[in-house]
Amino acid sequence: MENLTMANGDFTMQDEMRRAFALLSGKWKLEIMWLLHQRTYRFGELRKAIPGITQHMLTAQLRELEADGLVSRTVFAQVPPKVEYEITPKARGLGPTIAALTAWWQEHGQSVPERPTMRGRKPR
Repeated sequence: MENLTMANGDFTMQDEMRRAFALLSGKWKLEIMWLLHQRTYRFGELRKAIPGITQHMLTAQLRELEADGLVSRTVFAQVPPKVEYEITPKARGLGPTIAALTAWWQEHGQSVPERPTMRGRKPR
């Protein structure tokens, strides 16, 4: 593993990984990415699929993921407006990571103590 920093100011692997972690940090981003890895969603469908997330927070997280090139947003010109979200080809590369996390959870998830996770809006 590389050192924390290099004298000439070049980025180290730790610096690069910090940038990678920042792309997916945030309470809801991994859950959003997991859902979008399975299929395309409309905004309302995502909001219903993620109990506890507020409309404001979902919008903010989707905008960040879109700005980072991990999610694409398609607006259909119709009334009422239709907007769909899907992961980008770049984000598809995270598929093995998502699959590994899913497999790990299936093996070890029962041994993890449950914590209250409800914040934000109450599920309907």
